Amino acid sequence: MRIGVLRGRENSFPDAFIAKVNSMGKGPTAEYIHLGGTKLNESVPYRVVLDRMSHEVPYYSVYLKMAALQGTYCINNTFWRTADDKFFGYAAAEKLGITEPKTVVLPNRAYTEDVTAESLRNLWPTDFAMYLDYVGLPCIMKPAFGGGWKNVHKVNSLDELVHFYDESNTLTMMLQEFIVWDTYIRVPTIGRRHARAILYDPAPGGRGGYNQDYDILPRKLRDKAEELSLIYNRALGYDMNALEFAFKDGKYIGIDLTNYTPDLDQRSLKDAHFPWAVEKMAEFAIEKALSDEPTPKAPDFRDLMLR
Repeated sequence: MRIGVLRGRENSFPDAFIAKVNSMGKGPTAEYIHLGGTKLNESVPYRVVLDRMSHEVPYYSVYLKMAALQGTYCINNTFWRTADDKFFGYAAAEKLGITEPKTVVLPNRAYTEDVTAESLRNLWPTDFAMYLDYVGLPCIMKPAFGGGWKNVHKVNSLDELVHFYDESNTLTMMLQEFIVWDTYIRVPTIGRRHARAILYDPAPGGRGGYNQDYDILPRKLRDKAEELSLIYNRALGYDMNALEFAFKDGKYIGIDLTNYTPDLDQRSLKDAHFPWAVEKMAEFAIEKALSDEPTPKAPDFRDLMLR
């Protein structure tokens, strides 16, 4: 019984995960996957795959979809991960009762060469001033697909909005209300059952970070953030995620909810939180390797629609 790991540039988390699985002596063993091409429906030797890189390497995504057909359990669900976007994530959260900032998704600034004016006959000119009036100034412009603070801008005027929009090229961008918070919380989640709400300093370029005192957050505040995170992950089918909430005036406001390949590096989580992430992921992957449950399909959103 084998657990495969797809990784990118990171080392600490995948190395520690493999070592932890192999040290537990539960039967399944973990190793890095080696690929160089895939035949149609060729045998997949892994009962479970921990996917840390298919969001940036399309071939891995194609491979994992084929593996899922053979019963391989992918963390995260490959079909759902490729279908998701952050705007939908906000909409789903609101359906689940999570407060969201005012958010607008914009038409793309540019398209591939095959998209012509005739392809865009459903589009009207975008009224940027109207949308700025809706979300307010300052606001945030960020991609509907992406993460890691890439192409995220604080917008202070209509001229700045147009400038950043013109720079966005083929990215699908969103405008979002800027929230001034009392407390900011990031919640790594694993297996739709484990969540760890941590006081977080959000900042680009690795300048932010997790507070190393897990108990610094009041217990009631921490428990509610973890509860909301698990509700969200269970509804959307995420086995690996990190949700961010701004807490202000007694409300939890979902700021970034769909981090399907969250940063779990030791340099980020550090000694207070890294062992928790490694242990919980190893336990979950082993459980799924030993389970006879069928590979999950995409989430059924009918329960969301009834809320």
